[in-house]
Order: sequence, then structure tokens, then C-alpha cells
Amino acid sequence: MRVNRIVATACVVALAAASAPTALAQPQRSVTEGVYTADQAARGGQVYREQCASCHGDALEGLVGPPLVGDGFLSIWSARPVVELVDKIHNTMPLEAAEPLSREQSIDLTAYILQAGGFPAGQAALADATVAEIALPAGPGAAASAGGGDVPLAPLANLAQLMRAIAFPASNIVFNVQIKNPADDVPPPTAARSFDFVEWGSTVYPGWEAIDLAALALAESAPLFLVPGRRCENGRPVPVERADWQQYTGAVVEAGRAAYRASQSRDWDAAIAVTDQLNEACDNCHKVYRDAGSEGRGQGADRCRQDP
Repeated sequence: MRVNRIVATACVVALAAASAPTALAQPQRSVTEGVYTADQAARGGQVYREQCASCHGDALEGLVGPPLVGDGFLSIWSARPVVELVDKIHNTMPLEAAEPLSREQSIDLTAYILQAGGFPAGQAALADATVAEIALPAGPGAAASAGGGDVPLAPLANLAQLMRAIAFPASNIVFNVQIKNPADDVPPPTAARSFDFVEWGSTVYPGWEAIDLAALALAESAPLFLVPGRRCENGRPVPVERADWQQYTGAVVEAGRAAYRASQSRDWDAAIAVTDQLNEACDNCHKVYRDAGSEGRGQGADRCRQDP
């Protein structure tokens, strides 16, 4: 069933713990235990050479597309269920193809990726019924601080400015699936009008890819909202140490991750369904830190108030 209620609220919650795994059923096995067969990997290798090597390289090292072996691969897929990799391949690859790979091809290709990554073959083939039970290993730096490195994270924007720059537009892109199927998103021609960088940019990543990127923006921008010393619009410090702030922000991270999974499925109903989760996560924080004591939404006098 389509959701008719259109969410207009902006997501202004700080995002925390972006690297925390989504609360799904936990896989019980690891790819180190021999979860595919050599014959299956050979079939996947043939698919790879025909469909994938031009973008990802003959040795899966990454060319136009990202690497599918080594630290570069595991840094993205660290500890994630193998089913997410299969879904990614099946629903979106090859990127420019008229039709994505079949489910069987996607599973065989996953077996080949595991073989190329040095994970051992076993006696039983990787199957659609088992991929959700198997996890990839943790990648390098999985527990590293988001603020690592030598670049200082000195706040320039206040919290409201940062929210309006990232969370507000990203959330609205996700919410817009309630009224527009991303698969039907064909940008209008701009040749008849004067060139505009904003209009042109909206034509570069339209449709489902726009939803992908908006969901990732929500789930990945946590360090920016938790920089020490940042102030709210009214001058109060951002309440980054409070337990309820952390609870609300964790909910937004989960909603961003859920939105990304739904978008990767290319299922319009699934994308619509997740907007309620995102709206609830945003609104719960708004009620406490944005709208408390205000006569109307959007008033700033009581923002970031930290009552006992």
C-alpha cells in the first residue's frame, strides 16, 4: 500500500556512531568457513570477465569502480552480511546495463569475489537461502575514531546551518519517494534555458541514485555534527554528551541505513515504508531540542535547551 501522508519535516538530529551495524538478524557464519564451491567461483569468474572487469579491473583492483578485494573492499563491506553484497550486485550491477545480473549470476559472482579475496572454498555452494547467515570479516580500521588523522575538525557552521546544509536536503530527497517513483525520475531538458549549475547537477545523479546518495549522506555525516565546540543557532552548546541526544542520533543513523538498504532494493514500496522511520527519528529529537517552548515550529529561542 502506498503511503499518502507527505512528510515535510526536516531532519535536524545530529548523527552518531555511523559505523554501528544495523539492527538486523545477526549472521551466524563467516566467509572464512568455506561458504562457496570452486565450481561456483569459476562460473562467477566468467561473469566477472564478461560484465565487470572493464570497471573493476582484471584483478578486481578497482578502475572506474571500487576495488573488490583487499583493504579497500573490506573497508566498505566490513562485517556486513553477504546478502547485502549479493543484493547490491543483483539490483544495481552492471551500472549502465539495461538489465541487472540475475540472482544466480550475482551469487556466483559473489563466490568469485570471495575466492579472489583469499577466502577458502567449501563443499556446499553459496545459496540464496544461506547468504543472510554469512558475514564478511571486519575490515581494517573498523574501530577507528571518525575524527582520526591530522586534519583539525574546528566547527565553522552552527548546528542549524549544518543541518540545513546536509540533513534537510538529504531527508527531503528520501521523503520525496512518497510522491514520486525514483524509477520514473527523468530530468527535464535544460537546453532551452540559461545554464544553471544547480539544475545541471540535479540531472547527473537522478532517480534511485539520488536516493542512494541522500541516504548515505544521512548515515555518514555523524562526525560533523559531533565536533566539540559547535554551537546551536542560539549560542547554546550542542548537547553531544547527553544520553537522550545520543539515543535520538542513533535512531537517525539507523533510519539512514534503512533508507539506503531500501533504495538499493530498487523497490518503491520499500523506500516509501522507510520514510516513517526517518520521520519518527527526526521528529522525536525536534520535540526536545528544536521545538521545546516554541509557539511555532522553527523558532530558535529554545533550541538545544538542556533541561535536567
